[in-house]
Amino acid sequence: MVERNVIWTKTADIQFVGILEYWVKRNKSTIYSKKLVRLVAERTKEIAKSPLIFKSTDFNDIRVASLGNFSIFYKITDKSIIIYAFWDNRQNPKRLLDILRQK
Repeated sequence: MVERNVIWTKTADIQFVGILEYWVKRNKSTIYSKKLVRLVAERTKEIAKSPLIFKSTDFNDIRVASLGNFSIFYKITDKSIIIYAFWDNRQNPKRLLDILRQK
């Protein structure tokens, strides 16, 4: 399978940065946030190489790759992977439903 480019939507990018900032403030250290950045980079490479290995969802061609307490929601196109949401699974799922319904 051809490796695709990974494109983050503005929504997903804002969510990811917000989560990183939260953990820096909470832990008063960047160690966990740096670890999370590394894990997300590895997972997005896996998604780009083999996008169909992760679960499909009930939303219009959107798939989900879990990463511990976090999930990456994405869609596969011919040339790219579009990440629609980076989600902390401990948040209110109704907010996630609203985001995914808009896609």
